[in-house]
Amino acid sequence: VEAIYEGIFNHKAFTGRSGTFFGYEGLGSIYWHMVSKLRLAAFEVTQDAVAQQESPDVVGRLFDHYFEINAGIGAHKSPELYGAFPTDPYSHTPGGKGAQQPGMTGQVKEDLLCRFGELGVRVSEGKIHFDRALLHAEEFLSAPATFEYVDVTQTWKTVDLPGDSLAYTLCQVPVVHLRGDSPSIELTLADGRTERFDGLELDLELSRKIFRRSNDVAQMTVTA
Repeated sequence: VEAIYEGIFNHKAFTGRSGTFFGYEGLGSIYWHMVSKLRLAAFEVTQDAVAQQESPDVVGRLFDHYFEINAGIGAHKSPELYGAFPTDPYSHTPGGKGAQQPGMTGQVKEDLLCRFGELGVRVSEGKIHFDRALLHAEEFLSAPATFEYVDVTQTWKTVDLPGDSLAYTLCQVPVVHLRGDSPSIELTLADGRTERFDGLELDLELSRKIFRRSNDVAQMTVTA
C-alpha cells in the first residue's frame, strides 16, 4: 500500500508551498484574510480608546484608519484590482495575476465580528450591550421600508421600518436601530407586551433568553 501511495503522490518529494512560494503567492500578493485581521485589530484598538476616554482627536484618527482599512477589503475593490468578481471569496491576489485559491476562508469570522462591532453590538460578562453604531449616515434608510427575516421558529416575518433607521438580527431576533439622543432599549415580547429600559444594556436573564433563542423576545428597538 505504501509503495502504491508513493508511486501516485510521491509524498517524500512534496515540499508544499516552500517549493513554489514566490511564484504562486508570497511577495507581491494581497492576502484578503490578512486585511480583515488588520481591520479587526484596528477596531479593537479604537474600541479600547473610546473606553479609556482618549481625546477626540486620537479616537477620530483611529476611526479614520479603521474605515480606510475597511475600504481595502476585496468586496470593495473593482474586478480589475481584485482579479475576480469582488463578492466571490478568494485567498489572495498576487501581483500581475487574478485572484487565487477560491473558496470561503477564515476571513468570514473577522468580517462578521467587525460588522457587528460597527452595528454597536457588544457582549460583556454574558450581557448584551449596544453602542452608538459606527456607521456612515448613508447606511440608514432615507425612507420607510420593510425588513424581512426568519425568526427562531423558522417563520418568515416582516418589520416596518421608519426612515433614518436600520435593522439586523441578533440570534434571529430583529434589532431596529434608531438614532436619537436618549439611549434606550424597548423589547417587544412574544405575548405582545413591551418593556422599555433606559440605557443600552440588557440584564443577564434577558440576554440568556436571546442567546438561547427561547422565543420570549420578539423584537428589540434600540435608540442610540
